[in-house]
Amino acid sequence: MDARAESQTVKRLRYLARFCCLWGGVLLTRLIFLQVVNHEDYQRLAQQQQEHEVEIDAPRGDILDRNGQRLAMSLPVDSVCVNPLRIPDLPVAAQLLSRVLKLNEQELLEKMAAAADAHRGFLWVKRKIGPEESESIRSLNLDWVEYRRESRRFYPKGALASHVIGSVDHEEKGNAGIEQNLNDDLSGKPGVARNIADVRGGVVSSVVFTDAQPGKKTTLTIDERIQYVAEMELRRAVEINNCRTGSVVVVNPNTGEVLAMANAMKDHEPFDPNKPVMPGEPIENRQNLAISAPFEPGSVFKVVTLSAAMEKTKLTPSTPIFCGNGVITLFKRVIHDAHPHGTLTVQEVLEKSSNIGAIQIGLQVGDQNLYDYVKRFGFGKQTGISLPGESNGLVWPLKKWIPSSIGSVAMGHEVLTTTLQLALACSAVANGGTLMHPRLVVESDKPNSDPMADGTRVVKPETAAIMRSMMQGVVLQGTGKAAQLRGYSSAGKTGSAQIYDHSTRTYSHKYNASFMGFAPVNRPAIVVVVTLNGASKFGGAVAAPVFEKIASASLRFLDVPKDLPDREPAPVVEEPESDLAIADLGGTNLAPDEDASETAPQVVRAAVGPQAPTRVFGPELPPPPPVQVRAAAKPAGPKAPDFRGKTLRDVLEESTALGIKVEFKGTGIARLQQPAAGSVLRAGEHMRVIFAR
Repeated sequence: MDARAESQTVKRLRYLARFCCLWGGVLLTRLIFLQVVNHEDYQRLAQQQQEHEVEIDAPRGDILDRNGQRLAMSLPVDSVCVNPLRIPDLPVAAQLLSRVLKLNEQELLEKMAAAADAHRGFLWVKRKIGPEESESIRSLNLDWVEYRRESRRFYPKGALASHVIGSVDHEEKGNAGIEQNLNDDLSGKPGVARNIADVRGGVVSSVVFTDAQPGKKTTLTIDERIQYVAEMELRRAVEINNCRTGSVVVVNPNTGEVLAMANAMKDHEPFDPNKPVMPGEPIENRQNLAISAPFEPGSVFKVVTLSAAMEKTKLTPSTPIFCGNGVITLFKRVIHDAHPHGTLTVQEVLEKSSNIGAIQIGLQVGDQNLYDYVKRFGFGKQTGISLPGESNGLVWPLKKWIPSSIGSVAMGHEVLTTTLQLALACSAVANGGTLMHPRLVVESDKPNSDPMADGTRVVKPETAAIMRSMMQGVVLQGTGKAAQLRGYSSAGKTGSAQIYDHSTRTYSHKYNASFMGFAPVNRPAIVVVVTLNGASKFGGAVAAPVFEKIASASLRFLDVPKDLPDREPAPVVEEPESDLAIADLGGTNLAPDEDASETAPQVVRAAVGPQAPTRVFGPELPPPPPVQVRAAAKPAGPKAPDFRGKTLRDVLEESTALGIKVEFKGTGIARLQQPAAGSVLRAGEHMRVIFAR
C-alpha cells in the first residue's frame, strides 16, 4: 500500500474514531440524563405502568337475628373484565363470553367494539358471577380475560324480614332498611394493595399495604321464628279476606324491642333482596308499610280516649253512658252505632266498641285534654326506629279542629297512624304507662341498660291497670273474642275504620281492620298489632284471629309461662259484634276546616243526662251530670260550594261569580277544600282548595 492510500485509511479511521467517541458521548450523556438527572421521573412512570394500587373491598358486616341466625352476609365472588385492545377477534370473544356468562351476544359485542374504538383498555363484562360461571370461564384459559375479586351480599333466609333488612346496590351500598340506615357501620373500611404487572398486564405479584377492616356485625332484636309466623299468617289473612295490604308488628312492651315486623300485599310475594326488581312489581311491595303507610285507625283508638277519661274525668269503668239508642247528631253530623245501645257502662263502651259511647266520653274529656293524650301516646311524630322512610302519621293541631272533631278523634278518625305507633301506644298500657322507644338493633355496649329509663310516662300505673282490665273484657265478652289464647290470658281492642273513597267522595264499605293486644294480661310479654287494609269484614272477624295465631306462637317461642289452664278457648260461634268506627259521617274527616266557626250550630242529641236509663256493673251509681252544649244562632252568609273534582279554571270562574275569595295550592284537579261544601261562610272568610293530579 502506498503512502497516499495509507494516509487516507488512517484519516478515515480517525473520522470513525471521532464519530464513535462523539456517539458514545451522546449515549453517555443520554444515559446520565436518564439514569441520574431524570431518574426519579422515569422511575415513577415505570411504576405507573407496572404497579397499580387497588382498593381491597371490606367484607360487609353480617346481620343476625336475636338468636344469632344469619339474615344477611357477604361472600367473595369473581367479576369478569377484559382489555378490548388485546382481544384478537371481537365477534368470537363476544360469542364465547355471552354463551358462558348468559349475556346478550350482540349487546356485548357492541360494548367491546365501542371500548376498542375509544382505545379504552378496560371493560366490565359481568360482575359478581356465581361459582359455576366462574369455573366455566376459567376453564377456557383466555389470556385476555381478567378476574377481579369482589364481595356479594347474600340473604340466606330469602324474603324473610326483607322489609326490615333491606337490600344493597351493585356497589354494596345499602339502599333500603337496616342496610341503608346502618350503611356506614356495615360497610367497614377498604384496604390498599399494590399489584406488579407484566408486559401483558397480568399480575406478577401483589403486596398488601393496608388490610381491609370488615364491617360491624349487627344483631337485630328480630326473632326469625316469630317473624316467619307473622309473615305467613299475615299473607294468609290478606289473601283469604281479599285485602289490599297488611302489616304486623310484634313488640316486647317492657323493652321496646321489635320482635317481628311483617308486610304483605295482595297477589304479590314479598320481595327477595337476592333478586332484582321484577317487571311490573309495584313500589308498595318493597315499602315497609308498618312504618311508612299511615291510616285512620278506627276503634282501636278508643283506648287512648278512655285512658284520657280515666285521668281527666270522674268516669270509672262502671259509670253509665247513654248511647242514644244507636244514633247521635253531633254538630250537624249524624253518627250511628252498628248495633243500637241504650245505656252502657264505660267498660261496655269499650267491649262493644260503641261509637256514640266513645263520643260522649270524648266530650267529657274535652278537646284540649284529648289532644294532649293523643300526642302523649306518640301519635303525630316519628317513633325514631332505626329504619328509613318512617311516617309521622297525622294529628291535626287544635286550631284546625272543627266542632265535631272531638267526636271523630274519640273513635279514631281525623288522625292517621302507623302500625308501629299503635304497637308502642298499646305497649304503654301493657307495661304500666310508659311509652317506649322502639329498639331494632341490639346494643352490645349497653347490656345492662334499663329501657324503661329512656321511656316517657304517659299514664299513671293505676290507669294502665284499669285499661288492661277493660281491654281483657273486650277479648272475654266483647268484639275481640277471636283473640282468646290457649293457656294464656289476653287483652286488646278491635278496630274497623271505613276507608274514604276520593272518587265518590264518600266512605266506602272497605275497612282498615285492625286488632292490637297483649298477653299475658298481668305480666305482658308481647304486644301484637295486626292491620289489614281494604278488608270487607270488621277487625274482630279478620284481624283478631291473626293476633291469636301470632301471639300463641310467640309466647311458645319465648317460653313464657302459662297463666291459664292449657285448654282450647271456647269457639266463637256468633258473628263478632261490629267495631265499626264511623257510619253516615258526612264530609272527609282527613281535612277538618281550618277556620270553622267556634259558634257554629252545636246540637247534641241523646246526650248523657238524668233522663237516660242507667245500667251499671256493681253498685248502683247516680247518673253523671249532663254535657253542657252551647247553642248559637245560625250565622248569615253564603254557603261554600263544592269545588272537588273541578279544574282550576272552573273553580276560578265559579268563585268569581259567587264573590268568594279562594286560596289555591297544587295543580291538577281539586281534591280537598276548606271549609267543606255547604258550610256557611262568615263575612270576609275565604276558602282554601287543594289541587292534585
